Amino acid sequence: MCKVEKERRGVMGIRGLGGGGDKLKNSLLQTTSSSSSRSRMKLWMIRATTSVLLWTCVVQLTALGDMWGPRVLKGWPSCFSQESAVASSVLQDRMISVPARVLPPKRVYKNNGYLMVSCNGGLNQMRAAICDMVAIARYLNVTLVVPELDKTSFWADPSEFQDIFDVDHFITSLRDEVRILKELPPRVKRRVELGMVYTMPPVSWSDISYYHNQILPLIQKYKVVHLNKTDARLANNGQPWEIQKLRCRVNFSALRFTSQIEELGRRVINLLRANGPFLVLHLRYEMDMLAFSGCTQGCNVEEVEELTRMRYAYPWWKEKIINSDLKRKDGLCPLTPEETALTLSALEIDPNIQIYIAAGEIYGGERRMASLAKAFPKLVRKETLLEPSDLRFFQNHSSQMAALDYLVSLESDIFVPTYDGNMAKVVEGHRRFLGFKKTILLDRRLLVDLIDQYNGGELNWDEFSSAVKEAHAERMGNPTKRLMIQDRPKEEDYFYANPEECLQLSDDEQLSDGLLSSM
Repeated sequence: MCKVEKERRGVMGIRGLGGGGDKLKNSLLQTTSSSSSRSRMKLWMIRATTSVLLWTCVVQLTALGDMWGPRVLKGWPSCFSQESAVASSVLQDRMISVPARVLPPKRVYKNNGYLMVSCNGGLNQMRAAICDMVAIARYLNVTLVVPELDKTSFWADPSEFQDIFDVDHFITSLRDEVRILKELPPRVKRRVELGMVYTMPPVSWSDISYYHNQILPLIQKYKVVHLNKTDARLANNGQPWEIQKLRCRVNFSALRFTSQIEELGRRVINLLRANGPFLVLHLRYEMDMLAFSGCTQGCNVEEVEELTRMRYAYPWWKEKIINSDLKRKDGLCPLTPEETALTLSALEIDPNIQIYIAAGEIYGGERRMASLAKAFPKLVRKETLLEPSDLRFFQNHSSQMAALDYLVSLESDIFVPTYDGNMAKVVEGHRRFLGFKKTILLDRRLLVDLIDQYNGGELNWDEFSSAVKEAHAERMGNPTKRLMIQDRPKEEDYFYANPEECLQLSDDEQLSDGLLSSM
């Protein structure tokens, strides 16, 4: 009350001063206003400083979150339950136990341009092609764009590279060899969109010097070259040792399937392993294979006509008129399910072993599979081992289905391909790399002759079985030299079936190989 009364008196005194009072009043008001402005400025500065300090703390805590996060959470029981604390502790233990991935150092080189590639064929044909293209890009000192997969072939699989392979692992694991981009830089991409790109198919089975002398000048001229065919475009033999080793590195290390495919593959393998050893049979008796090859052994009239119509429907299948019997006698046809049953029995494969069929739909269905199922009743497929929901995302994606079969084939106790197609060859080579795992390489030309003799009564079972076993005693995936045929690359051994430059022999195998070479 006293303070209020004093203020009233002060005001009255000022009013009583007349004009002089007004001046004093204005002076006091200006003083008060200036003081208020300084106070607001101080307050603003305090707030600004506090905000900066708080943001600095937040940034520091975020940067050190991995170190301080678990400790903060453990010391704050009011916000987290005991279960959350336990979960946090388990997560921290896992993070500590998993070593940090060490990336190889980037290779620094003058970029000569960009290489785009469009792969053609099925999964394993494209797989080998990708390995070749990486090696070529490295040799030419260019930047490789992640390869485009085939979407227009018979299988019409819409999968992109990243749907099948771990694209980030592919790029980073090879960065000490070659620069790989997911897409062209914007400026270069605009040039391609305007048609400023040179597109061509490289010559099949070419030496690496062809790419240096013919392709590199085109890349330097146009900045971007697009190779629209990639199957078998690099020769099997006569390449620099570094090129061959890099082809292996890409195949066995850089081309890793996506986590989804890897996890499902492990599940199939575990289900099979739970019931003992298993054999993978790559029974290449599917409609596309029979139509393409013209092999119709055991097919009825309607099926022969259907396969012929299909062969003529695909213009890029060059051979139209085919003598099935002659081709079979030359060993150029896949074994039928009936011939396969006789062969496995003759080799004395345990009739109680699990046989995993690594293939698509068998042409002729159960009718053609009856003899094989009778001889080996434990036939399984991924469709019978897994629930439909497990394969839901793989339906209509033949390459992703083939990737599952590839993983199971690598892990099998025995691998038996009935035709030497791309999957058979690439899996064979990969199993050699994994320690020369047992792979029975069937001599089809000999087998069909022996089978015909047995079915015709010229051989009894013991004679037939003995002849089959003798013929395949050294065809079990043993270490061998790759067959080289000058000027006939299609007839020589495929690099990816026997990448001997990349295979580690044991001391005994090296000694044996040396003795054989000296004989």
